[in-house]
Amino acid sequence: MLATGGGPPPVANTPGSASPLALRFGETTSIALQSVNAIVAQWVAEHDQVAGLGTDTLPNATALFVPLIGSQRTVGALGVRPGDAERFLDPDQRRLLETCASLIALSIERDESVLAAQQAQVQIQTEQLRSSLLSSVSHDLRTPLAAIAGATSSLLEQGSATPGNTPAQQELLQTVADESRRLARQVDNLLDMTRLESGTVELNKQWHVLEEIIGSALARLKRELEHHPVQVDIPEDFPLLALDGTLMQQAFFNLLENAARYTPPSIGIQIGARVEGPRAVIAVADSGPGLPPGTEDQVFEKFFRGPAASVAAGPERGDARRGVGLGLAICQGIIRAHGGTIRARNRPEGGAEFVISLPCEQPAPHVALDEVPAASGSK
Repeated sequence: MLATGGGPPPVANTPGSASPLALRFGETTSIALQSVNAIVAQWVAEHDQVAGLGTDTLPNATALFVPLIGSQRTVGALGVRPGDAERFLDPDQRRLLETCASLIALSIERDESVLAAQQAQVQIQTEQLRSSLLSSVSHDLRTPLAAIAGATSSLLEQGSATPGNTPAQQELLQTVADESRRLARQVDNLLDMTRLESGTVELNKQWHVLEEIIGSALARLKRELEHHPVQVDIPEDFPLLALDGTLMQQAFFNLLENAARYTPPSIGIQIGARVEGPRAVIAVADSGPGLPPGTEDQVFEKFFRGPAASVAAGPERGDARRGVGLGLAICQGIIRAHGGTIRARNRPEGGAEFVISLPCEQPAPHVALDEVPAASGSK
């Protein structure tokens, strides 16, 4: 009987780390049909020791079990029951059996390595193909979307001066303009995600005032946030941060858009910042329904969206149906590129909070405000 561990191989061969064994050969033999032998085989694989028939360790087994020790880990156990019960009492016979077990283990380990390499290669090729398709489609969509947004904006501006233009027509034009801008943002998110995953993003770090970056993101989201009071609390002595301003503005844009989308109207959004040692901590929080339990880490995965029940749109909930699940993944990519971290949690008082931790590179430049001398002849 040959039993090997299931699942991916562990990093190190440590006692007790062996996966549950699965029969690979000899499933119908009398050795495999004895339930006690499965227990002994598991013990042998976990402790890297010979046990079973003819030994002082677990001698109630009906076969002798030898661990299959490979170059990196123990892959299972080999059970043998000779016709002569005393055959393996001979040291030479025992060494021969252990040598055979070692060769079997190396063969299994090699086969597993080849299979893992093939699976990894297939996954890499799949990701490359998906990224190429997304990038191609996204570039092809940008031009017509820009034309639609520009044309509808012009029609809206001329609407009041156009005879016979009704409020219903104006509302339809506004809907077209809003949806084209929303779709354009989704296309931009696809392109940003492709660049972040390919590693082609180069940071243009400069010293920035955090209030300006957040203010720019809020200005871009003026329409989406018109029904959400926003409170910004940043200390006056908060240091300058070395950031790529464009990327970091996009990160805050995605966080705030996510908050506006997933929370009902009139729910406030709070932005706070503080310094904790060598790190700058920035939090974006709301008082809405919060994150579905257990999804605090999943929200940063690509294309992840909450359960349908928690994202249903309506007058009392956010408009989460329009997201594709890339905004927070892009945020995480941008923050990590800056050497920071981002995590999500549910607040004890209700609502969700996203906490960003960024390094405070020192020394930050300091601009001294000199006193302006009084004008000549002043009294």
